[in-house]
Amino acid sequence: MAIVVQSSFSFGLRTGVTNNVCFCEDQTVVFPCGNNCVRYNIDQGWQKFIPGTERSQGMQALAISANRRYLAVSECGEKATITVYDLQHEQGRKRKVLSVGDIHIQEFVCMAFSPDSKYLVGQAGGPEWTLVFWLWEKQKVMATVKTSNSNNPVTQVSFNPHNNTQVCVSGTGVFKLFRYSEGALKQTSSPKVESVNLLCHAWMTEERAIAGTDTGRLLVFESGDLRREMDVTTKPVQQESDRHIERSKIEDADVEEGPITPRVTAILSYSKGFACSAGPSTICLYEKNEDDSYRKTREIRIPADPRNNELIQAEHQEIATMCINPSEETLAISTDQGQLYSLMLSSTEMNKGEQAQFEFLSHSFHSKAITGLSICIRKPLMATCSLDHSVRIWNYKTKALEFYKQFEEVAYSVALHPTGLFILVGFSDKLRLLNLLIDDICPVKEFTVRGCRECAFSHGGHMFAAVNGNVIHIYSFTTFENLLSLKGHNGKVRAIEWSADDSRLVSCGMDGAVYEWNTQTSKRESESVLKSCSYTGVAFSSDCRTIFAVGTDHSLKEIQDCQILREVPGDDEAHTTIATSRHGRVIFTGTSSGTIRATKYPLPIQKDWIEYQAHCGPVTKMVITFDDQFLLTVSEDGCLLMWKIIDKEGHGLKSDKQIVYTEEILITKSDLEEKNQNMSELKMRVDELKMENEYQLRLKDMNYNDKIKDLSEKFIQQIEALKTKNQVMKTERDKQEVVHQERYAEVTEKHSNELQDLELSNTQKLMLEHEKYQELQFKCQSMQEDYEMQLMAVEESKARALEELSQCYEAKLQEKTHVLGQCQDEARQQTREFEETVKLTEEDADREIHDIRMKYERKLQMEKETNLILKKETGTMKREFNSLQKDIDDRCSDINRLKLEQQELHGLVHSQEKDIQDLKKQISEHKKTIQDKDKRIYDLKKKNDELEKLKYTLDYKIEELKNQIEPREQDIEEKKEKIQEMEVELERLYKSNTQLELTVSDLKLKLKATDKEMRKEMQRVKDVKTHVGQFKTDLHKCIAFIQQPKKLKDSIQKLYTLYVQQSDVVEEVDVDADEGVQRECCRQREHLERTIASLKTQLAKTSDVHQNKYTKMMRQNVSLIKDVNDLRKELRLVRSQVHNYEIELAIGQKSKKRSFTDHRAVAKLEEAERIIQLQRLEIQRLRQETHSQHLVTGPLSLSTRLPALSPQGSQDHFTNVKRVQITGEGVCDASFDKSTVTVVMEAW
Repeated sequence: MAIVVQSSFSFGLRTGVTNNVCFCEDQTVVFPCGNNCVRYNIDQGWQKFIPGTERSQGMQALAISANRRYLAVSECGEKATITVYDLQHEQGRKRKVLSVGDIHIQEFVCMAFSPDSKYLVGQAGGPEWTLVFWLWEKQKVMATVKTSNSNNPVTQVSFNPHNNTQVCVSGTGVFKLFRYSEGALKQTSSPKVESVNLLCHAWMTEERAIAGTDTGRLLVFESGDLRREMDVTTKPVQQESDRHIERSKIEDADVEEGPITPRVTAILSYSKGFACSAGPSTICLYEKNEDDSYRKTREIRIPADPRNNELIQAEHQEIATMCINPSEETLAISTDQGQLYSLMLSSTEMNKGEQAQFEFLSHSFHSKAITGLSICIRKPLMATCSLDHSVRIWNYKTKALEFYKQFEEVAYSVALHPTGLFILVGFSDKLRLLNLLIDDICPVKEFTVRGCRECAFSHGGHMFAAVNGNVIHIYSFTTFENLLSLKGHNGKVRAIEWSADDSRLVSCGMDGAVYEWNTQTSKRESESVLKSCSYTGVAFSSDCRTIFAVGTDHSLKEIQDCQILREVPGDDEAHTTIATSRHGRVIFTGTSSGTIRATKYPLPIQKDWIEYQAHCGPVTKMVITFDDQFLLTVSEDGCLLMWKIIDKEGHGLKSDKQIVYTEEILITKSDLEEKNQNMSELKMRVDELKMENEYQLRLKDMNYNDKIKDLSEKFIQQIEALKTKNQVMKTERDKQEVVHQERYAEVTEKHSNELQDLELSNTQKLMLEHEKYQELQFKCQSMQEDYEMQLMAVEESKARALEELSQCYEAKLQEKTHVLGQCQDEARQQTREFEETVKLTEEDADREIHDIRMKYERKLQMEKETNLILKKETGTMKREFNSLQKDIDDRCSDINRLKLEQQELHGLVHSQEKDIQDLKKQISEHKKTIQDKDKRIYDLKKKNDELEKLKYTLDYKIEELKNQIEPREQDIEEKKEKIQEMEVELERLYKSNTQLELTVSDLKLKLKATDKEMRKEMQRVKDVKTHVGQFKTDLHKCIAFIQQPKKLKDSIQKLYTLYVQQSDVVEEVDVDADEGVQRECCRQREHLERTIASLKTQLAKTSDVHQNKYTKMMRQNVSLIKDVNDLRKELRLVRSQVHNYEIELAIGQKSKKRSFTDHRAVAKLEEAERIIQLQRLEIQRLRQETHSQHLVTGPLSLSTRLPALSPQGSQDHFTNVKRVQITGEGVCDASFDKSTVTVVMEAW
């Protein structure tokens, strides 16, 4: 059965790819990993792979279409290609492969789809920097153009999102707009940015684009012209939108800002504005203002890694790419250190204004080449180490990163203990044994092995081997003693592996030797030396009888008993590592180009393997899990790939041994105590919270029960009212039914009479119409007979004309056939004549050729003779030529020197001519600006006259406003007095309410006491009943002795002693006394009920009066607030007009200083400003007075709450007394006795 592998999961991001992360759906991103494109779902965590093409040297750029359906991938190789994939297909079906044809292009550095996804543009790399425009579905190159030179690289290309024919190109000293028309890309604009390094750009609108520089500035271009600039380090300040900004300003800014300033490496536009990078680990969000400018709203940073000792490394990640999902809820970024981060833009932290931070999109990845890989038996863990100084522990079952740690030294090799509780790491200075704790890695022992490139634990875990140069050290895991030192290699050892029973160890090195060692005696059991090959990987077979080795000679070797049994030659790619399956049916090898090959075992004679696209760099390590389910590979590209090992039917392999994974972990005593203490504290906190929640729930239950009672009473009353209404409606319905029946009878009678009249009239009309119909029918028959006669005559004339035409055309046909026969005879005769002429010309040509040959042979003999004469002359000429050549060389050196001087002078002349042209352009621009300024001055003069007129109208309006405010102030004072009187009355009502509450509470206590007495009496009655029942049973027994007097007497005496006691006599008296008390209690209860009823009626009357007064007060208050709001609106309008006039006056004053001064106008303006200032002071005084009046309005007007009159009365009469607020700006609402008065004031 054939065995294949399938991509399962990947950990890592390939850096150096343009636009290396993008959203294809709301929760699915696409990014390159190794030599594959990965589709990763953020919510569900699944991955799908799009493999790269064969023989490609790696990906250069990605681009996704506007409809998120197509993905373009550019790959470099012998000839650069762009592959377009359909993402709607589950496996990413390949749609088209685009190339440029005869043009030699090695790579495409960036690409972009058009807004309608029909066109694709690709920017080729240097030195040509050619821009190619495709109609990609037809694989047709529409146009090409050169965008830059070798000194100015291009960094980004994009389509205008509103125009699929306009393209923008930016780079170092390059910002160009091209438009496709008439089969060519024509440049429309190119602003002068030669000294500016543009790193990125983004389209904001159809005409506006923003570009970022390496000095932390944002340049805003509109219609291809530079309009303004912003600085990402501070809040953006909009500059004057002049037509141009001088090039000298930009150049000065670039010189002044040093390398400390942040680089804007990525810009992304979305509906609210745009996001851009602002230096290392920082993103700035900008939002669009109403005046088409942009303001910085948030600054978000990538948080420092708590597990990383070098905190500066996390803070110095340059942001490479930014993308946003279609719903604009999630922002994803990639960095130059191979990390992916995400941010929820719709999160509560963003809305609250708190400090937001990026989070890892999936996991933290390695940022440099991975040098070591290892797995264990008892846990589904794999360990990796990298040149980025980190060691990471992954779980290949859950496909997650368990934990990782950053070290100060570089880690070259790693080995996991079979139990998964310990790890061996080879650093540049030492070999360290570490504990794998629950969330950390702690050192246990250090060994003096420098630069350990290979280390491995035995399968039993009791020994481990470490390589030090060309020596292999074997240590005991229990005592840490150096048991053996295996010496024999002349070069560095590149790979080692233990046998299944740990009795042997195989090693290979750069010296071309493969040695098999006995781990008990340290002797070599077998060896194979091939000096022409430098081995890089070695492995045992499943039965440990043979050894497989790979190296730089591009072949896979099978070695047994010191001999090479088989050798499978490879292509031009060298093998770097090897791994064999436990069942021994397949061998996997990794190559220097990053591919993986699966070869059957026994090894085939010919080249027979399956090759998979995996990494974009040499594969450094490869391991198969102990259950033969996964193949794990790592590479110099920093990516870790998991491959599922399956058969061709898609089923996983069944292993003979069932592996059970353990869940034990290591933890230190201090950590455990700390965790236990934290758990106890948290439990205490949970208990306290439970108590608090229960108490709060009880309070809520009590409140809700009270509310339910009140609502039930209200609803019962409403139901009764509705029932009465329903009865009234029924009676009305019965009455209306009787009325309708009478009306219906009258209408039916009228209708029957009208029907009879209509029938009579319609019968008469029908008779008349029938007579007319008969007359018309007779006329129609006569007309039909006439038309039939006419048709017959027309048909006869038509037949005659047809016969005449047919005879005419037959005669013409005979003439034409005769002419055609004559033409055919002439053609045959001409062909015969042509054949005869061809024969004659051939004979003449043969004769001429023979004559020419003889002539040229004679000439050849003559030339040979002259050639001998010339050879003799050339000898003499050569001598003269050498002497002349020396003179020429001297002259050439002089000419070159003069040419250099001439070129320098030409350069100076050219630069001077450029400067002259620039100065001429500036002079013409200055002339235009002077003319515009003159026109502006004239317009401002006119506006100044209009302002003077408006000033007089404003003075008049202010006087009217003052006259309107005075009577309203008097009304406000009167209302204040009324409010004070009502407050006094309210205090009186409050006191009476408190007295009533006290009486009600006393009555409740009395009721409780009576309830207790009633319960006691009920219990006493129950006891008496049980006593009487027992007595009846005993008496029934005594009746049985009625014939025996003595026994009857004894039984009656017993009954007396049982049921009759002295206390019963006393109880009779007490019962009489209790009856009197009960009567008195009933009398007092009735009296109290009458008093409560009278108090309720009084309270209802007082509440009605109170409600009427307060409604009047609130209406008056509402009218006053409306008047104040109207005044405020008018004042706001006046202020805005005054502000506009001040701005226009200030502009007018500046223009007058340049042109001329008008003393009269200045005096008038100063007077207008003084009047406006006085009006402001007056308005401020009025505002303070109104505010003080609102403050004086008392407790009701300033956030007071009416207290409840009684527990029942407050629910019956005052339903919901809300808070009343009267402020300068806000909302005022109040409700009394099931009626709500709401006052809504506009914001000031």
